[in-house]
Amino acid sequence: MIYADAQVKIPFHDIDIMEIAWHGHYVKYFEIARCELLNKLDYDHLRMRDSGYAWPVIDMHLRYAKPASYNQILNVRAVLKEWEHRLKIDYIITDAQSGKRLTRGHTVQVAVRMSDSEMCFASPQILLDKVARIEGETS
Repeated sequence: MIYADAQVKIPFHDIDIMEIAWHGHYVKYFEIARCELLNKLDYDHLRMRDSGYAWPVIDMHLRYAKPASYNQILNVRAVLKEWEHRLKIDYIITDAQSGKRLTRGHTVQVAVRMSDSEMCFASPQILLDKVARIEGETS
């Protein structure tokens, strides 16, 4: 299993009138963990671009179980679930202190060749090579 964790402390500007994290900010928390995962693969946004591919998010799902509140420290885990034809990343947000689950979800991204804006129906070899390298290190 290839994963990365990120910690997020809920800042004042992320809370709403009910003093909980506004639901739209969870997308940002997912993104923070996704960037950690892509860094672990050595395939961050700049390397994607330099390899000739963009990876837009085409689908996202979030399921809220419990709210996060001001100054709460969250652990956000991003797990690479699929990579051969698309990137599917699962997320789980837990309270860093208690470990209780607050939110879960996933995103789906596809490779788009930047030279002609064509969507690819298989992941480019560069991604497959990077995943294989990490899998080799963890087995």
